[in-house]
Amino acid sequence: MRFLKKVLFAAALCGAAFAHASPAEPKNGVEYETLATAQPTEAGKKIEVTEFFAYYCPHCNVLEPQLAAWVKKQGDNIVFKRVHVSRDASVAPQQRLFFTLQAMGLLDQLHTKVFQAMHVEHNRLNTDEAVFDFVARQGVDRQKFIDTYRSMGISGRVRKADAMMQGYNVTFWPMIAIDGRYITSPSQADQGSKSAKNEEQLNAQALTVMDVLVAKAKAEKK
Repeated sequence: MRFLKKVLFAAALCGAAFAHASPAEPKNGVEYETLATAQPTEAGKKIEVTEFFAYYCPHCNVLEPQLAAWVKKQGDNIVFKRVHVSRDASVAPQQRLFFTLQAMGLLDQLHTKVFQAMHVEHNRLNTDEAVFDFVARQGVDRQKFIDTYRSMGISGRVRKADAMMQGYNVTFWPMIAIDGRYITSPSQADQGSKSAKNEEQLNAQALTVMDVLVAKAKAEKK
């Protein structure tokens, strides 16, 4: 009997320790926000996850590999999209580069290489010619890229990105939108605990919040 009591007491201690160690449920208005007006999505019954980012942004660069791994883990559970944000004339070539690669079906092949060019090789890609030279070195047909880059279709994608930034009230990046209703970011995801020690930990916390929001959005679709 005494042995049984000891076992039960030890089990209770383990349970208490586990409960204490478990992360708290993220709170609306703290680790994430609910948009006042839900934005349209195109994913149907799946959960649409959209990253608002910029190639020049160092925080977007650090987040990229962790986010890519998270997206791969989600699999068919989500539809993942990226939107390159606008800022000023120096960022416009990078934004058009992103949408041109997307339109030409080259994003999976060159997305990471653009980040490397900017943050490792210090190629600012802040002019049209710098962008054209970069893609040509990657084996892309230069003239075909230029024609697409300067097309009305890409201008339309840029205008849509600007409209989405306004609709989602995107004022900093990276920012992640879940199913057109919830937004979070690495800096926001740490607001409740202030426990992150470095940027990778901030990112990990954001991805945990995103797990919760994806599950929440999925439950609300049923």
